[in-house]
Amino acid sequence: EARAFGVRSAMPTATALRLCPHLVVVRGRYGDYTKYSNKLYQRIVELAPLVERASIDEMYFDLTGCEVLYNNDLPGFIKRLQKIVWDDFHLPCTISLASNKVTAKIAAQTVKPAGVIYVPHGTESEFLAPLPVDAIPGVGKKTGEVLRRKGFHLVSDLQKTPREKLVRILGKHGIWIHEVANGFGPDELSTEHERKSIGNEETFAKDIGDKNELEKIVFSLTEEVCSSLRYRHLKGRTFTLKLRYSDFQTITRATTIEPTDDDSIVFKTIKEMLATSYTRHLPLRLLGVRASHLVEEEQLELHLFPADQKRTNMLDAVDKIRKKFGDDVIHVGRQ
Repeated sequence: EARAFGVRSAMPTATALRLCPHLVVVRGRYGDYTKYSNKLYQRIVELAPLVERASIDEMYFDLTGCEVLYNNDLPGFIKRLQKIVWDDFHLPCTISLASNKVTAKIAAQTVKPAGVIYVPHGTESEFLAPLPVDAIPGVGKKTGEVLRRKGFHLVSDLQKTPREKLVRILGKHGIWIHEVANGFGPDELSTEHERKSIGNEETFAKDIGDKNELEKIVFSLTEEVCSSLRYRHLKGRTFTLKLRYSDFQTITRATTIEPTDDDSIVFKTIKEMLATSYTRHLPLRLLGVRASHLVEEEQLELHLFPADQKRTNMLDAVDKIRKKFGDDVIHVGRQ
């Protein structure tokens, strides 16, 4: 409904409210999104031998060798999988089945939202031919304009063109465009992923200059980051504070401490950075907290820093209570 007024993804909330004054603004719950993403991932791992997480709400899985397991009907299986996701998580999803990742990604875009599509092996070029050139990942606004000026409007136009001509027009990027247009793409999954950081940030509906209010927001962001660390059995060494002023100047400050996932320790660190970094007489439009230089909890406890078991048990109990009754029902003390 909001899109009809010009509201778009990643738009500043203040801009959205100017376009649609009766907009209902609901604060994001990134911690919840992460929990659902992890649960969904674990469920898919039970059904497919190889799973690659592309983002918090997108993944690829390889069903090679699973044909007999799913009655030699993989198209029928993905329809059942869509129902499994709805029954288990009450989440709509779009699923595509194709011979490679890029064709699958393009196909999924054609049946969103909540669609299911199968592109049989050998029919990739035929399926892609009538789509606009912008359907190809990597063809953004500028590349699309260049291609259309040269007379390329549909993928079929690219398919009829020698690769060398596209290379002359687009450079090395033309090789990728030609390959994808003809139905080729990577078909191996990357299942190893080392998480480099965990963070959360909030863009305010109205700019905020009250330091007490800003501290409350930082505390909430810190809780979500630390909860995510504990969920993954990780601890952070470096913690970063991000501030964006009302004139869009953005600054970041980072501090490295002993590895931790403790709300109160991290909040003390972030609070000190906020006090020394928020120096301009302008309100803020965004705050963010991020943990990086992550290490596995088990490795630390074995080799570096013995865990405070009593404190660890308390934090685990807090996480369980939040999971059952909601994030706002209990907090770790700020001091």
